[in-house]
Amino acid sequence: MPNLIFVARMTETPAPLELSIVMPCLNEAETVGRCIQKAQRSLAELGITGEIIVADNGSTDGSDVTATSVGARVVRVEAQGYGNALMSGISASRGKYIIMGDADDSYDFGNLGPFVEKLQEGFDLVMGNRFKGGIKRGAMPPLHRYLGNPVLTAIGKLFFKSPCNDFHCGLRGFNKTAIMKLDLRTTGMEFASEMVVKATLHNLRITEVATTLSPDGRSRPPHLRSWRDGWRHLRFLLLFSPRWLFLYPGALLMLVGFATGLWLLPGQRTVAGINFDIHTLLFAALAVIIGFQATSPCLPRSLRSVKGCFRRTFDSARACV
Repeated sequence: MPNLIFVARMTETPAPLELSIVMPCLNEAETVGRCIQKAQRSLAELGITGEIIVADNGSTDGSDVTATSVGARVVRVEAQGYGNALMSGISASRGKYIIMGDADDSYDFGNLGPFVEKLQEGFDLVMGNRFKGGIKRGAMPPLHRYLGNPVLTAIGKLFFKSPCNDFHCGLRGFNKTAIMKLDLRTTGMEFASEMVVKATLHNLRITEVATTLSPDGRSRPPHLRSWRDGWRHLRFLLLFSPRWLFLYPGALLMLVGFATGLWLLPGQRTVAGINFDIHTLLFAALAVIIGFQATSPCLPRSLRSVKGCFRRTFDSARACV
């Protein structure tokens, strides 16, 4: 019987890299080439193996062609949105570490050393801080610089005790394995907040490095819409912090209603010519009820059981009547 020789076909798997640089892109033909070249110089100066990925979100100006021509790998993302583009680029990357940044030439891809150093030290998320590194004239609208970013960052620090002082810096580095475990889901600009919030809640090691922000190099208007995207960030922060959305406002409403009710128990009162009577007492009682309903999702299970018992008793009594 002839000898049978089985030849196993070897499939080559790409070797893992130390660093992937991911750039979300939508019609950035004017600037994406410069960003890629700066990132390439950084990789050469740092002496590490890496790749540059452009997550193209449906560009129609030839951004993908420009990116390919200067040596980047283009990942085409059909689903629209900043978060969709980034997650697709991150998923396609082969690096142990990832540095992400916008392709509009506002961030300095030529100075990635501080990010890499912190990642190699073992930090899971390394945030850029533009307020420490410097914001050049015309790089950030006054509305964002003095209201939007400081307020949203302060809310994020208050709600989640995050160590980040610039929640929305687009230049940041992270350990891919650690971030993928966070199951990031938002599709738009609030993706930046989701990463910081979930990294904080999961007790990842987070640090900051100073980075600069320059005026972008494009001639078209930016994709960011101040009020729309600001509201999306705020809404996300509130939804991820039920204590501040329900518990604290509800407790305050209960306290005010209860105190007002006690104040009116002796009878009608007059302050500065304004009468406070039975109608005010009704509003006070309503405030207590609404406050209790708002806080109940945040209460311990035992208290919620008591609430359910009272509700069933009330329903039974009403049925008897």
